[in-house]
Amino acid sequence: MNIVNILIALLMFSFLVAFHEFGHFAVAKLCGIKVNKFAIGMGPSIFRFVKGETEYSLRLFPVGGFCAMEGEDDDSDDCRAFRKKPVRHRMAVVLAGPVMNLILGFLIAAFTAGFISEVIKTNTVREFYPGAVSEQTGLMVGDEILSMDGMHIFTTSDINYKFANSKDGVFDLVVKRDGKKVILNNVKFYRKYYYYIEAATDEIPYEHYVTFDSKEEYDGKEELKEAETNVDFKVRRAEDKNFFTVMSFGFRDTLSTARLIWISLIDLVRGQYGLNDLSGPVGIVSAIGTVRAYGLESLMSLIMMISVNLGIFNLLPLPALDGGRLVFLIIEGIRRKPVPPEKEGMVHFVGIACLMLLMVIITVGDISKIFAN
Repeated sequence: MNIVNILIALLMFSFLVAFHEFGHFAVAKLCGIKVNKFAIGMGPSIFRFVKGETEYSLRLFPVGGFCAMEGEDDDSDDCRAFRKKPVRHRMAVVLAGPVMNLILGFLIAAFTAGFISEVIKTNTVREFYPGAVSEQTGLMVGDEILSMDGMHIFTTSDINYKFANSKDGVFDLVVKRDGKKVILNNVKFYRKYYYYIEAATDEIPYEHYVTFDSKEEYDGKEELKEAETNVDFKVRRAEDKNFFTVMSFGFRDTLSTARLIWISLIDLVRGQYGLNDLSGPVGIVSAIGTVRAYGLESLMSLIMMISVNLGIFNLLPLPALDGGRLVFLIIEGIRRKPVPPEKEGMVHFVGIACLMLLMVIITVGDISKIFAN
């Protein structure tokens, strides 16, 4: 593995965890909860200082972090202890970490759109490729795609997702045409093209496809291969890149990413994906190496996706996660009395053990994929 990719991964994880824990920390302070320790990383401290009542530290292993609040996992007589506060305050503290990751995902998406991306793509058809079947089955230039088979379309990523998970490339669409919503049934997306693979160069540091709409366009010596795709049209670019278009795209991109992650989790539960399809830290390091070749925009998109993923994953109602803690608070709110700390602690301990086992299995799978390649 490239040492640069490892360093980027470590910095990224540290930053995402710091933002997550800062959410817990900031809301705890606002709710008057005593915070004993705030740490980035795990293991022994390499740098620490005390300010007020809180010890701040940077730890040796950049693989996590924590915000230790008074009376969080045990009984405390301190009136500012976590368990002494109203349920609504504790819910706010628990939710703050995942929400901060979602906010960070939005900020990264907006920053990328505003300062790194050359253009902001819309969902409006600009032109069709030669031989595009969708043009023959109802779609028109100027149509803004609003939904495909009932799924709302936020960005072009949603369109690509629908294409990638389609068996026949046929969809029922809702588009905006001349300011009005129009329903288009059985629109088929399809085109044929030709290509050859060009090796990496200094200008383009990865192998890439050189495509042609017909064999007649090409006069080189490389053997052309024939391929089929559902992408048979091009989309318009946003006419003006300003604060509102950037914020709008950032919000829609975050919603799109969050929804696709949630759909993937549901598909995992349904058995459409296996453990071999999951990736842990080792797999993410490999992914960083891949997206770096495509440029900074692709790397920022990956970081945004991981931040949103972290936020959603922590909201799952599983022991040891913020979502699991939220479940116990909801139960306490309904029962009007808390679950005994030792029982809740045992549940979270078992949850942590299961998550660690899962992480080991995923990591072994990631390493196996590397050697298999």
